[in-house]
Amino acid sequence: MTQTSSREPTGAEKLARLVRRFRDFVDDTEPEALVTVGVMAAAILAAFVGFLLVSAWTIVPFLVSVVAAGYGWLRHQGVTARVLTLMMTASTILILVLITVFIFFEAIPVFLYESKTVLGVEVPALRMFTETTWDAVSPPIRYSMVPLIHGTVMVTLIATAVAGPLGVAAALFLSEIAPAPVREFVKPGVEILAGIPSIVYGFIGFTILSPWASDQFRIVGQGTYLFVGVVVGLMALPTVVSVAEDALNSVPESMKSGSLAMGTTDWQTMTSITLPAAFSGVSAAVLLGVGRAIGETMAATVMLRGVPELTDPIYNAFYGQETLTSLIAHNYGEADGLQMDALFAAGVILFVTVLALSIGTQYIEARMNRKLGGDR
Repeated sequence: MTQTSSREPTGAEKLARLVRRFRDFVDDTEPEALVTVGVMAAAILAAFVGFLLVSAWTIVPFLVSVVAAGYGWLRHQGVTARVLTLMMTASTILILVLITVFIFFEAIPVFLYESKTVLGVEVPALRMFTETTWDAVSPPIRYSMVPLIHGTVMVTLIATAVAGPLGVAAALFLSEIAPAPVREFVKPGVEILAGIPSIVYGFIGFTILSPWASDQFRIVGQGTYLFVGVVVGLMALPTVVSVAEDALNSVPESMKSGSLAMGTTDWQTMTSITLPAAFSGVSAAVLLGVGRAIGETMAATVMLRGVPELTDPIYNAFYGQETLTSLIAHNYGEADGLQMDALFAAGVILFVTVLALSIGTQYIEARMNRKLGGDR
């Protein structure tokens, strides 16, 4: 029995397929509809260009696009809907590209300022990651990201240690153990936790956890990475629970029933069948929680001291100085020149980190779908 292997299409084949689909669309569409959607698309493009150029005439093509879209929706709803959804998708990708270009472009001056020569070659931004001093006031001005990355890593690790086990355990309980009435009551509560503003979590941590920690551990001043991580972990918990529960529910019921038919207990089935089968999705849930922890701003801003320094010793979680997000929140109102560029550099680090986590999450989810779908 021969096994057929599916080959991924090349870039040229994908482009040819796209051109062929466009030709079929043009051939199957009425001329009036083509003119309408063409005017709408050109007007939207002109409005976007006018927006980038900060032109006072941007409103004109925008109004034209609205009128064309309204007319097309009344006369040719199907074609107009297809073109609108296509343009909205393309605009989303374009906006992401523009944001990326903008933050990188704004960070270039500080990258060049913090360059360092190694073996006769000048490496941009190297000094930002090899020195530990942040001083935007007294010469020599230094913008090191090491203390900020250290604070972000500390908070993220503690938040992951809180949200990971608790989130996976709660998802397993809701998916496999809890009766239907309990599930219907608990799951909306988890969703409500996700809707609470981060400033509320930060205010509770500042008024309750931080004073208690200062009194119990004899800390001078407020702000500890430990309790900031706990608060951020609780904030990330709903994300982990929701995504992990979806992953556990996606495990085919036949796999669980087969395990139970072999004489295993419910707990053995959960630990040996359900969790391993959904491991990719559960890992993606934890990664999404990590992304939430890395990008959290207000809770860290409210609870931390706002001093960009390393803790002594470096593993001391009972003191808290600054993270990448809290640095931006503390300084953006009064920063200018190179200091503003340094804030954009912090944004670049956050953007790249969260983007890498998002790509990793998508890869893990795709792997889980292939695994449960029987593909190799």
